[in-house]
Amino acid sequence: MPAPSGSLATLRPDLGASFMDFDLAMDRQGFISQRVLPVFETAVQSGTFGRIRLKELLQNRETKRQSGAGYARGNWNFDDEAFACTENGAEEPVDDREAKMYANYFDAEEVSSARAYDAVLRNQEKRVADLLFNATTWNGAALSTGITNEWDDYANAVPIDDVEGAVRKVWSGTGLWPNALIINRIVFRNLRHCEQIIERIASMGAGNATKPSDITTAMLAAVFDLPKIIVAGSSKNTANEGQAAAISQIWSSEYAMVARVAETNDIKEPCLGRTFHWGEDGSLIGGLVESYRDERIRGDVVRVRHETHEKVIYPEMAHLLSNVTTTP
Repeated sequence: MPAPSGSLATLRPDLGASFMDFDLAMDRQGFISQRVLPVFETAVQSGTFGRIRLKELLQNRETKRQSGAGYARGNWNFDDEAFACTENGAEEPVDDREAKMYANYFDAEEVSSARAYDAVLRNQEKRVADLLFNATTWNGAALSTGITNEWDDYANAVPIDDVEGAVRKVWSGTGLWPNALIINRIVFRNLRHCEQIIERIASMGAGNATKPSDITTAMLAAVFDLPKIIVAGSSKNTANEGQAAAISQIWSSEYAMVARVAETNDIKEPCLGRTFHWGEDGSLIGGLVESYRDERIRGDVVRVRHETHEKVIYPEMAHLLSNVTTTP
């Protein structure tokens, strides 16, 4: 029969203390997954919620009332949408002997917890990037547009026109205006060289764009007339262990997305999607840190875990621009 002993996992808030400012930690790594799919805390691991049909939100209604008569009553329908949170985690062993050998150089437990944190959050970033920069989900003229002049063709690119076209596609399909442009850092740096962008900034008096580094996300937001410019800066190594590194962007340079991202915690808010998080098993959205003893390796094992489901709710709330970069 089971006989738990000292090998039981122990919560390690001390190791998580360096990562308590979760938003700042994600920003430093260039992670944007929870900005584009904001977190919704759920009391159950899996279940369903009502997805109100967009046409019901904008339905034309008769509101005129005659004396002595009742008020017009409306009916609306919703579709059942399912979610199921999945646990993701990573472990890092801390060998007793090595921890003592290198104690003068670094704290082995802190390094191990940082590595585990990074593995969990970086994989979440990959899941969301694959979910959104997806030409299968966003296909057809209503949901996607192939750019004619790539944004690294600085003299001929017309990113303002391209983004405006995408904004209007979202509005015509939903009746709601998008509030964000989602791009990676390479695309952001290309935009700062585009002559159309530089000329518009100068004409608006939004800043003295004498060099690309002068152009900020706030300036681009003004140029595109969007509240948010969300820039992903994270990378990945696609090489197998032991091979030379093959570094690439997690969010592809091939795409840019104009979208309406959630601004409230209301699950009924029409938006691109959500990150469902279930914390009843101890999960923290930024990763729960715990450790346990493993005498086989004569050391401790640090673990970071969380339980989430990243889900697109309204594909119509986004428009995918492709062919954004000549060489992604």
